[in-house]
Amino acid sequence: MRLGEGLAATGRLSTEAMDRAVEALRICALKLSNRPIRKMRLIATEACRAAANGEEFLARVTRETGLELEIIDRETEARLAVSGCSSLVGREARSVVLFDIGGGSSEIAVIRIRDNRSSRLANHITHWTSLPVGVVTLSERHGGQNVTPAVFSAMVDEVEGMLAGFECPALGEESARPDEDFHLIGTSGTVTTLAGVHLDLPRYDRRKVDGLWLSDAEVSAMQEKLLSWDFEGRAANPCIGPDRADLVLAGCAILEAIRRRWPSQRMRVADRGLREGLLTDMMADDGVWRRFRGRRPGDNAARGATENHR
Repeated sequence: MRLGEGLAATGRLSTEAMDRAVEALRICALKLSNRPIRKMRLIATEACRAAANGEEFLARVTRETGLELEIIDRETEARLAVSGCSSLVGREARSVVLFDIGGGSSEIAVIRIRDNRSSRLANHITHWTSLPVGVVTLSERHGGQNVTPAVFSAMVDEVEGMLAGFECPALGEESARPDEDFHLIGTSGTVTTLAGVHLDLPRYDRRKVDGLWLSDAEVSAMQEKLLSWDFEGRAANPCIGPDRADLVLAGCAILEAIRRRWPSQRMRVADRGLREGLLTDMMADDGVWRRFRGRRPGDNAARGATENHR
């Protein structure tokens, strides 16, 4: 929807962006009205946080669609992203850096897991930050269509400058098996796009992308490939398309800055995030995990309870 389009320049959500978002939310409201919903939580993130007319926009959403959205803070956004990706952190992992590259901001959570692993992975966050930069804002500042190596380098430098102010101890160095005990998890359109291009998919397929492991060399190769394509070449790729062709390299620049700060031999791709985090947290608050912890995976009662919360 590009709700934050033009926000960096004006400080406000544009009429065109708000119109697009309201139309999309009107469709969502119609779908929700056809379901027996017992509980729901609807959130807004950076675009509404940063915009001078963010609250005004949410009032319009409620007025025209009946949906009531809450603006969450950056820490909550980071915790939800971690909760949504819990199942992608293997039992062998002792430290993870999870990042969510958004349109107007990028959330980064440093996770350290000791012997007593909590059922809520977000409880293991030791450091987190939210960078006031995302694919939309970065591409608007540097240009997203004709991205030369010099432009790409300038975008990386900008994000690296932001990360320099984030105080966090080094990860993996204290481990005897850093390659096994530490890895990155990326949840955003940028990393899922890289995965789709890497797999050479004829069209994007979440089932093949979610949970995919990419080596450090594979990520570098995909970024170099995208940088070698012109705008039309990126737009023609079925996993990018014309709507993201001017954003994907800005996302790669943010990813590159993160990889330089936390070098890792492997990165796991997550086609999940805030929505799954919301669902996971709501189910935990409702006691679903406690009630059915002792049941077998195929137990009908447990399965039924889970279905009711979807």
